[in-house]
Amino acid sequence: MSDPIISSLKIASSGLEAQSKRLRVVSENIANAESTGKTAGADPYQRKTVTFSQELDAVTGTSLVKIDRVGNDTTPYPVELDPGNPAANADGYVKMPNVNMLVEMADMREANRSYEANLQVIKQARQLINMTIDLLRS
Repeated sequence: MSDPIISSLKIASSGLEAQSKRLRVVSENIANAESTGKTAGADPYQRKTVTFSQELDAVTGTSLVKIDRVGNDTTPYPVELDPGNPAANADGYVKMPNVNMLVEMADMREANRSYEANLQVIKQARQLINMTIDLLRS
């Protein structure tokens, strides 16, 4: 059996890493929310999604969170009338990225809160370790 404090540190650190990657993907989606294709009728930026998975840590026997894969959102592209855009088709319509800013902001907020929660677990574990060391000294 492994130390519960060490296990909680490993779990929280895997959560920090996963949420950090998720925040990077969300920020990429936000940055490309208006990125259309370069030529007429070309596909614009396609929203990326993150899929999490569970992984067993052989040393501690705990379940850790990992990024399984970063995929693409397959929802259809919205179209806008913009005949002056270089990506416009013959009818003047431009395919826009399938990025919804409200969804991205909600994802960002959720990932940020999860990141902060994992960070708080690490702070608490460090505090417990320091308290244990202080008890052993006296």
